[in-house]
Amino acid sequence: MGKMGKPLLLLFAFLASSYCNSVPGINTAVVDVREDRPVGAFAFQIEASDPDGDPLTYGITGIYSSHFEVNSETGEVKMKSMLDREANDLLNIEVVVNDGVHADVTKTVYIAVLDANDNPPVFQNLPYNKEVPENELAGSTLFTANAIDRDSGMAAVVTYKIDNVAPNEGTSLFSISETSGIVVLEGTLSFTDKSPFYQIQVIASDGGGPLNDQENVVQSSSTFAFITVKDMPNLDPQFLTLPNLAAIDENSAVDTSVFTVRARDPDTGVNDQILYSIESTNAPDLFQINDVNGQISIKTVFDREKLLDINAVVILQIKASETNLNVDGIIASTIGELQISIGDLNDNGPEFYECEGETESCTQKNSFIGQVDEQSSAGLSVNELNIRVKDPDQGQNSTFKLRLEGPDKDAFAVSPSTGLGESIVQVIIKDPSAVDYEKNTVMSVQIIAEDASADFTSTASVIININDVNDNFPEFEEDAYEFSIDEHCDDGTVVGVITATDEDALDEGKLTYKLMPENMLEFFDVLPESGTIFVKNGQLLDREGTNSYSPTLQAIDSDGKIGTTVVMINILDINDQTPEMNRELYEAYVQENQMLELTIQARDGDDPGTPNSKIQYRIDDSPFSSNFTIDKVTGLLKNSGLLDREAIDLAPDGVIELVVIASDMGTPSLSSTAKVTINIGDENDNSPRYLDPAPYEFKVKESESGIWVGSLRAHDADQSDFNNRIFFSITDGSFGSFILFSEAISGGYRGNITVDPAVELDYESERKTYDLMVEASDLGQQKVKTTVKVIVVDVNDTPPEFPSDMVLNVKENSTLSMPLGTIKGKDVDTEHFLEYELDSTECQCNGSRGPCPEEWFKVELNGEVITNTIYVIDYEKCDKVFLNAKVVDVLTEKRSDSTEVVVIEKVEVGSSVGRVYATDRDTGENKKTKFEVTTVDFVGSEGNSSESLFLYADSADQEDADGRFSAHIRSQKAMDNNKRGKFIVQVKASNPDGLSFTSVVELLTVDSSYRVSLRFSASVSEVNANLPQIRAILISATKATVEFFNVFSETVTRSEETTVLEAYFVFPNGTALNYDAVTSILNSEEVYTEYGSQLTQLGFTGISTTVTESTEVKAEVFIMIGLMAALAIVLVVTTTSLVCIRRNYKRKLKAAKAMNSAASVVIKNQKTGPVVPGTNKYTKEGANPVLNMNIDTATDLGFDEDGSSADRESLNSLDYSIDMTMTEKDTMPMTVIQEEEEEDERNESPYIEPLGAALAQREMRRGADSPGLTFANPSIDTTDL
Repeated sequence: MGKMGKPLLLLFAFLASSYCNSVPGINTAVVDVREDRPVGAFAFQIEASDPDGDPLTYGITGIYSSHFEVNSETGEVKMKSMLDREANDLLNIEVVVNDGVHADVTKTVYIAVLDANDNPPVFQNLPYNKEVPENELAGSTLFTANAIDRDSGMAAVVTYKIDNVAPNEGTSLFSISETSGIVVLEGTLSFTDKSPFYQIQVIASDGGGPLNDQENVVQSSSTFAFITVKDMPNLDPQFLTLPNLAAIDENSAVDTSVFTVRARDPDTGVNDQILYSIESTNAPDLFQINDVNGQISIKTVFDREKLLDINAVVILQIKASETNLNVDGIIASTIGELQISIGDLNDNGPEFYECEGETESCTQKNSFIGQVDEQSSAGLSVNELNIRVKDPDQGQNSTFKLRLEGPDKDAFAVSPSTGLGESIVQVIIKDPSAVDYEKNTVMSVQIIAEDASADFTSTASVIININDVNDNFPEFEEDAYEFSIDEHCDDGTVVGVITATDEDALDEGKLTYKLMPENMLEFFDVLPESGTIFVKNGQLLDREGTNSYSPTLQAIDSDGKIGTTVVMINILDINDQTPEMNRELYEAYVQENQMLELTIQARDGDDPGTPNSKIQYRIDDSPFSSNFTIDKVTGLLKNSGLLDREAIDLAPDGVIELVVIASDMGTPSLSSTAKVTINIGDENDNSPRYLDPAPYEFKVKESESGIWVGSLRAHDADQSDFNNRIFFSITDGSFGSFILFSEAISGGYRGNITVDPAVELDYESERKTYDLMVEASDLGQQKVKTTVKVIVVDVNDTPPEFPSDMVLNVKENSTLSMPLGTIKGKDVDTEHFLEYELDSTECQCNGSRGPCPEEWFKVELNGEVITNTIYVIDYEKCDKVFLNAKVVDVLTEKRSDSTEVVVIEKVEVGSSVGRVYATDRDTGENKKTKFEVTTVDFVGSEGNSSESLFLYADSADQEDADGRFSAHIRSQKAMDNNKRGKFIVQVKASNPDGLSFTSVVELLTVDSSYRVSLRFSASVSEVNANLPQIRAILISATKATVEFFNVFSETVTRSEETTVLEAYFVFPNGTALNYDAVTSILNSEEVYTEYGSQLTQLGFTGISTTVTESTEVKAEVFIMIGLMAALAIVLVVTTTSLVCIRRNYKRKLKAAKAMNSAASVVIKNQKTGPVVPGTNKYTKEGANPVLNMNIDTATDLGFDEDGSSADRESLNSLDYSIDMTMTEKDTMPMTVIQEEEEEDERNESPYIEPLGAALAQREMRRGADSPGLTFANPSIDTTDL
């Protein structure tokens, strides 16, 4: 078709398509839009459609289209400007739609504008102002409020209310109709007594409607109505200045104004003129009043002294009257009173004085000096000021005012500020911060005294010295300082220097420094004067233990005020920590042909993340090291191949031992090793562990044997009984004082720690704490240890002690009670309180010591020794008095409600072993108390046990003087005299009503092992007669209570009679002295010196013990002991028989030889003397022929060489002292040994034993003045067999 072919074809296609396409249609006709729709909000949607589905474009036109804008693609219409229904409630716009094919399609759409409550009510006919007479009747209509709302519906309905009335008291005076707006007067008005006008706020509110996003919005508006109250003349005049007081000096001139009376008409709206007059007076013709202006003036000159009969006070009755008639048709008036005081003329001013003494002699003075501490509290007066102000005028003429001037007036104030006649004046602190010694050391003020009514003034200067007070704290420049040092550095290394300042002059150069807390001084210290912080013990600085320290540095001034700062000391790491294996021994159990994986772990305490703490592992060369590999980083130990127990030459029991080395990467490198034990077979690789967290700390009281201390629990994770059985043991720190028993419990085992029954802990010893190393182990010997700290708790159980050699002097004929001295005992217990009492006295009269004829002295509870004023001290009667006092610690601990000490051997049927007391606050029969023993337990070395009720309580029917009922605890049987421990007795006290209370009584037993036998060379009757003196001496010597058990005569081979006195030496806390203790005390030098001669005079010769402790032994032990004893007896009898036969034969030969030699010797000048043992024959020369004579060798049989060494030792022992624990200063005289005729063997020597004769000869050698003490024991005989 040439060049026109293509355009024609396209035009044809377009025409064809247009002819077939449909026109779009607009469906929207009417829409609703509320007038409060905001700009940009959705208004409505244009609904249009195209049958062909062509895309449509939308548009709007018309005069009201400016309120809207349309999205051309979606047809969504939004607000472009706000609508106003009240201006136009119906709009129309042209909607245009185009499908891009046909021409525009238009349609008129009507928009109904819906109402929104956007208009408040508007008041009409404003303003609502009204003038109302004050006498207007209640119920009157004042005005009507009217408001119109342009909205529709409920939004156009207006209601009214009064929201506020000013003033508030007028709220109840007015009301308004809610619908009509009529305002009504509800009360009475008053121009004078109430407000002259009222402002009423009226609010008009519509019925509410939708607005914006809210469903119901109420619009309101308000207006103010002003009600003016019109005044009416209905009130009497009122004085403004009466009643009142006035004053005028005497002799004042005529017409001098005295006072002006003011009155007003309370009807201020009327304000009638007031006229004044004097209605009456008590002094006529002295004063006059101006009837118009109310001025009162002097009518005649007067003299005050003539008016003394009315106390110089003139009283005027003033009348005020209105000029016009009031509402009642009369002239209203009122009367007021004016009192006029006639005073003296003021012709003197105030002056300053200083008054001193009781008579207060005053001297005029104008300069004063005082002092005060700086920073004293406000209101505190300046010290050392004695200031007084006087004005000689009388009454008000003597009134004066005080004020301060000068450079420091703002820092102080004067008190009082005004005065009358005379007043003491003080300068007080007003501004404590200005009174600062650091600013001013001296301050000054001037006190100005001004006459209140005349031109008189006087001035006093006050110098105030400020005392310096330490009121400032030391201060550091920084709150915290930071330093760094290497761990384990040298001692004395300086960490840093820190100083502080103090503003107080008192502290200049006096600050000292101290590091806190105290435990920090173990590591660091500071030079007190300079603040230099240095290392005190560098070896303790271990970064791995503590990487930093934060001590507090204190700066302390001279007053003890402290300033602080924190010192941060960082510890720098060095490679000083050897890698530590988690375990020294690793054990692995693996079945053969199984793979082993065992991780060896070590830790390095050096700084983490540095080469110093990085660890690598390797296996040390050993016979089996090639069979295993280890990861050098993780420490994972594996076997190179399967382990075949039968194929490997293993150590006994299939155990392979390896050594793993852990090395760090520091310089120089440090390393440690761990032993790895690999068992081929069943494994037992769990160690016991303690169930309770460490540390373990238990407390136990002293002096209680067998007492439970505490328990430890442990568990082993192994499952078999054989592998998880745990045994506890104390490996260290016990010192034989504790026992540990193991027992199975639920979930593991328990180790019970108890005090060894044979041991009593003693707080007074050097060991007050025990650090027990307790080990828990299983059968596989895997162990875990822990430390148990046992703290011994002090019990007041140690008896007090007396001082020794106390000598007091007193003049004779003393009649006044005076202290001679004070006994000072001592007690090693932590807490004690000592009381003293006189036990017995002895006097030295005429050179002999014995009972005192009179009690010249007393001992007070506090230990003071005072004279007894009842008697007169006479030196000629007695020149010495020996006082035996005892001291009691009243704080001795009782481990129960009461404690009694019982000597078991003295307990018989019906014996009292203790006593209990009870009180009941009831009266009459209700307070009678009965006692009953409920339980008896015994605590001994072998544990606790329950006893039968062999004890009972016998109740007393009557109360004692203190209102207490008591009961003796008695025994129904004799007690076992070997019982050692204590009885715990529970006693119940009950009244007739059944009310009861239970108390615990401890009976501390003293068994027969503590019985001590005292021997006297006297008859039984003599000893019994001397028992009081013996008891007093023994109490003084041992400081114990002495209980006598038995006195009996002992049959001996000597001619004189020997009496044995058995006694117990006990203390209130249940302890007692045994034979050894009593022997040690009586043989001590100081005790023997003081009491030895007294006991000797009473026949005392020595002590011994006759009681042996019996203990229960198992039958098996008896059998073993019996067999061994039988064998020993056979051997001993056989050996002894042979030795005795041989020795007897030799001795007889030796004696025969000696006799022959003695017979051939002639002794000249023989001397008498005591015999000496050697043989059974004695000579008069005092020598044994065997020991002292030359033996003819021809007659020597040669037995000396084979003589018994025992014989020689027996003889040599005579050269040494046998005084045992007795001192060399014994004062007891020895009996002279008489010679014994050789031929008269029938006469009995005073000394039967050769050892006794030897002792007698030794005492003769020591001389008559040499003291000594011997005692005889008939059970020992040293005579040769």
